[in-house]
Amino acid sequence: MSFFAAHPVLRLILSPQHLWRTLSLGIKTIWLHKLRSFLTALGVVFGVASVVAMLAIGEGASYEAQEQIRKLGSQNIILQSVKPPDGQGSSGESRSMISEYGITLRDIQQIRQTVPDIHVVVPSRYISENIWNLDRSIDGQVMGVLPIYPQMRNRRITQGRFFNDLEMQDVVPVCVINQTVAARLFALSTPVGKSVRVKGFYYKVIGIIEDEGQSVGTDSGGGGSSASSSQAQIMIPFSTLMDQYGEVFYRFRTGSFEAEKVQFHEAVIRVDDVNKVESRAEAVRHLMTSNHKKEDWRIIVPVELLKQAERTKQIFSIVLGSIAAISLLVGGIGIMNIMLASVTERTREIGIRRALGARQNDIVVQFLIETVLLAGVGGVLGVVLGLSIPLAVTKFAGVTTVIKMWSPILAFSISVLTGVAFGIYPARRAAQMNPVEALRHT
Repeated sequence: MSFFAAHPVLRLILSPQHLWRTLSLGIKTIWLHKLRSFLTALGVVFGVASVVAMLAIGEGASYEAQEQIRKLGSQNIILQSVKPPDGQGSSGESRSMISEYGITLRDIQQIRQTVPDIHVVVPSRYISENIWNLDRSIDGQVMGVLPIYPQMRNRRITQGRFFNDLEMQDVVPVCVINQTVAARLFALSTPVGKSVRVKGFYYKVIGIIEDEGQSVGTDSGGGGSSASSSQAQIMIPFSTLMDQYGEVFYRFRTGSFEAEKVQFHEAVIRVDDVNKVESRAEAVRHLMTSNHKKEDWRIIVPVELLKQAERTKQIFSIVLGSIAAISLLVGGIGIMNIMLASVTERTREIGIRRALGARQNDIVVQFLIETVLLAGVGGVLGVVLGLSIPLAVTKFAGVTTVIKMWSPILAFSISVLTGVAFGIYPARRAAQMNPVEALRHT
């Protein structure tokens, strides 16, 4: 004889006839106190809904962060120039009107020659200027880049094309604008084939590139910062930028003059093997530290940021899960409280059932089924509410949410287990009543 057949409680539960009879009795009992049953289940409803909704919002936030990091390239090491704080320059630089800092040609050459497993190094330079189309203008960045830039930064050409090596060699005044420039300067026309003006130079638009998402680890200062999603950008051949603007950038502001000499604002380094990115990044850090006496550079390693985002996601999930578990705990306590009150109210009913031959196991099963029904109905309503909240957040707040298939199942299962856990004590208390004393209860 198997264990399930030998155990009396399990035998009763597994009996279809007995199960259906007890289930019908439990539904009738709950239906007699509809309002009380609904209010009791509300604790479970909100607990389950918070589990599903918080997990969906947390997954969405993590997904957004990881997508932005992936756009930087999992095999890339991004080296950026940073203007050092005042007073960190050398004495010669302090006396000069020209501020010189950042990545140099020597750095690029040493990285290519000494760091192994490097596939390609793509340097670039930025200038912050007004971009004009006829009488309309916006503040933006003029970026001198190489033809391989879109592939290195995982940015898609949405219209037209990117400039090629021949245009780079011939110093052709062409440009590719991002979607922000296209929307703000060419709202009613097609940009491709037209021209934009920066200072006294005109550039023919040959393509449109998608906007870059909010970059990780960048600032909004002068040269050397990557753009955010709202930053207007036009990209021109690196040789064209050098030919027209030279090595020193001049800025004339109201009542002030500023000049900066930056050879490269950014360099994207592609490593052949993604598993070697972190070790090669450490080699680049060591090389840059040796070459620079001041902190005029920084390094961004998307793989490291991705791992950090994964750890943050785990911590975030634990915190959100703990908050939701507390909500379910409160709901479970509410169920136990109501079931204890129900046991007291139904003392005489329990005595009559015991007098008619019901065993303690029958009473335990009856009250457990009622508790599980309350928790189960609350769980179903909570899952429906929990699935609705992320959809509403996405629609009205514009926040990305990700609903995992396992989260509603997990939340519902926890609600049922909560019902069982908090229903055992009231059920055992009901079953252990003295039948004679119960019959005397009025």
